[in-house]
Amino acid sequence: MSSVFVVSNHHGHYWGRGKRWVDGQDSSRVLALTHRDEAVNSVFELSSKDVLLRCDILTLNLVDGKLPKLEVSSIPLPDAEDEAKQNGQEELDVTPLEKASSTPMSTTEEN
Repeated sequence: MSSVFVVSNHHGHYWGRGKRWVDGQDSSRVLALTHRDEAVNSVFELSSKDVLLRCDILTLNLVDGKLPKLEVSSIPLPDAEDEAKQNGQEELDVTPLEKASSTPMSTTEEN
């Protein structure tokens, strides 16, 4: 039996192969690293982009060469809203800002 390392965050999401968080429903999308130092480097890179991120490195034993069934997070993925917008599921009502008339910052009078 061989083991792999998986990065998990404080919401129960797993770092995926597509360089984004996944919920664990499809274990084939989860990034499984063969060396612990690769997982540590991933945690370092992720936490340098998000200082509030808390990660764990999980050691999992492969079953028949595949990841075992993972616990699925009940918390929505952070980019789920972005995907909904890209798929046209949610339309935003955006109105342009009104252009203000230009005013001088200061006026000087010559005597």
